[in-house]
Amino acid sequence: MSAPTHTRPHPAATGGVDSRLPWWALALPTLAFITLFVLILNPADAHAATGDPAITHLVERVQQLVAH
Repeated sequence: MSAPTHTRPHPAATGGVDSRLPWWALALPTLAFITLFVLILNPADAHAATGDPAITHLVERVQQLVAH
């Protein structure tokens, strides 16, 4: 013999987990995306740290290939 199951007639509207996000949970990723997108559009503004000249040469070569 199976046990009776109890189901709710409608989903509970209150008392559950709040599914709203804080303002910064959307603003910070959006700001990061816009910043990176602007740097991609205008790479002259992105100043790389001085480092290995081979890496710098490789990055310049990739930029030249992408520009053509």
